[in-house]
Amino acid sequence: MRLRWQSFLAMWAAVTLIGLGLESARAQMLFDGDGSGEEGFVPPPQKPAPPPKPPGQASSGESFSPFPCPPVTPQSRSEKKNPPNPPVMFTKLTSSHGPMDWASRPNDLNNLMKSLKEMIDVNFTCDVKSFNEVDPDPEKNPILYRSSHFNLTMTAPERQKLRDYLLSGGMIILNPGMGSKPFYNSARKELQATFPEVQVQRLSPDHPIFHSYYTLDRVGYRKAVREAGYRSDEPWFEGVTINCRVVAVISRWGMDIGWDPVEDESLLGYSVDSAKQLGVNLLAYATAQRAWAKNAAKAMQFIDETPVSAGKMAVAQVIYDGEWKTRHAALSVLLKEFNQKTEVPVKFDRTELKLSDPRIFDSPLLYITGHEDFRLQPAEVNNLRDYLNKGGLLFAEACCGRSAFDRAFRTELNKVLPGQGLKPISPGAFLFSQPNKIGRLGVTPALGQHLGSSAIEPNLLGVEKDGHFQVIYSPYGMAGGWELSQNPYANGYEDSGAIALGENILFYSITQ
Repeated sequence: MRLRWQSFLAMWAAVTLIGLGLESARAQMLFDGDGSGEEGFVPPPQKPAPPPKPPGQASSGESFSPFPCPPVTPQSRSEKKNPPNPPVMFTKLTSSHGPMDWASRPNDLNNLMKSLKEMIDVNFTCDVKSFNEVDPDPEKNPILYRSSHFNLTMTAPERQKLRDYLLSGGMIILNPGMGSKPFYNSARKELQATFPEVQVQRLSPDHPIFHSYYTLDRVGYRKAVREAGYRSDEPWFEGVTINCRVVAVISRWGMDIGWDPVEDESLLGYSVDSAKQLGVNLLAYATAQRAWAKNAAKAMQFIDETPVSAGKMAVAQVIYDGEWKTRHAALSVLLKEFNQKTEVPVKFDRTELKLSDPRIFDSPLLYITGHEDFRLQPAEVNNLRDYLNKGGLLFAEACCGRSAFDRAFRTELNKVLPGQGLKPISPGAFLFSQPNKIGRLGVTPALGQHLGSSAIEPNLLGVEKDGHFQVIYSPYGMAGGWELSQNPYANGYEDSGAIALGENILFYSITQ
């Protein structure tokens, strides 16, 4: 570690000497295609601050809580003991282009660690490594942090290593130095290339990241953000979500100038207080999710199961422009549970289709889910309306009980079936009697805390036509229960109840 830090000091001195010979940081090109000539580029400080002291060595092989730990048991012996080093939680990533690229605010993480101690009384430290030095086991380096003003570029092997690390329970936070847009744009592209099967999508204010410790659906911004045209008070994070867990976060505006405080309203970033609170929330969220991912490793495998080729009737999961697949194996698991449990001489298969695809008319049931806001194209709206009016059934679920999807679904459904709003389905309806007799169902701890009860009557809404449902909608999450691993932040039904409800909806679709 000492040798690595001495190399860092040498690089820092070299870059500083070079920087002092230039009129401005904007005038120098760090590397070909570094983004310094692109729109929205913010140059790093011309006279960088001195580098931080090297962090202490510690093992991070345990799961950590974002809350204070119990008091340490006193030593029985009287001799003086060195206090244990705090565990490493964040690892700051270096780059081959030198500290001007990755450490323009060299004390951002160090100061965030101090803020965590002051704000929520947890004691962690940070490390500094190149990406090649990062252990692929997230237990060794739970949260990666990369900040820069310049374009981010990754090789194909680096993307694969990052993908494997994130799917194993790790998390990466990407921060545009002082809000520099080239880094933000390039980071989005790199994450999209790393996870081409999902969308990098903005996280709505109701996302658990903004409520994991502090309530931050509204945050403070500096004057320059307003002058750049952003008028909202909502936080601006984008992310990659896999199986209900955000594995990568990109901030549009700089957090570094709040963690390593700079009181300058001309910089594109959050206020100091909001930046620190966002840092606390990121730690709390990542810690809770890492522990959950470790305990639910089997369900968290990002593997697409092959559809059952012998199936005679297909359930089509709707593909739309947004995060349309929230749990990768959930529908497959539900279909297998249903086919094994019932004696109905119909085997369900599954497929994935856009609503504009005429093959939706071959499926008795369409399934749509999501976490975030979305919009349907006019052709999709028209085709779905035709499908429903010809006797098809749409089953919709707000995964994890997220209000962003709930609002979007109600809005889009009103375009499909104008004036036919969703209405509560009576607990005595046939839907709740076969093949499972459903009364009260257990709910997740998060939903139970919200409702003040650990069990409720099923809350399903529907649109009915001529005595039959065209639409069945659950505002509470079910897919995580089908995989037997509801997210700790999910507002949904516990596992057995989620499966029972899902089986009844499948049964309804072939008998009514």
